[in-house]
Amino acid sequence: MTTTLKSRLKDDLTAAIRARDELRSSTLRLTISAITKEEVAGERARELSDAEVEKIVARESKKRREAAEAFEKGGRAEQAERERAEGEVLAEYLPKPLTDDELDALVAEAVREAAAGGAEGQRAMGAVMKVVNPKIAGRAEGGRVAAAVKRQLAGG
Repeated sequence: MTTTLKSRLKDDLTAAIRARDELRSSTLRLTISAITKEEVAGERARELSDAEVEKIVARESKKRREAAEAFEKGGRAEQAERERAEGEVLAEYLPKPLTDDELDALVAEAVREAAAGGAEGQRAMGAVMKVVNPKIAGRAEGGRVAAAVKRQLAGG
């Protein structure tokens, strides 16, 4: 039987509680709760796929990053550090982020594909994003991808 991402999170939560790892256990508890909330949203409760669970973990990780930045700007270094540490816990459950070079290579390929389909110039943005997003699948944030696409479409 393959273990799902959700069951891995639950097993790791149990281990963290046993180890009295407060940071890890509270981070995982909040993330599992976000997953459960998503499962019961809508008409009927359902089991989420690993890809859906991964999206939630990525969303939670992004929240931590944004909160850390906000705390940093507000001069609250201790809270910023805590948010960063929680983000690092969550990063263990996400695919390895793309380097700038890897991202640029995928975008360049998508630009060529879109151009072959007749899309070019700045108007090709949507076509390129449609081609590149499935290839990136959570390994780079949307804003970073869009910036890379704009850069390459502008000939930079």
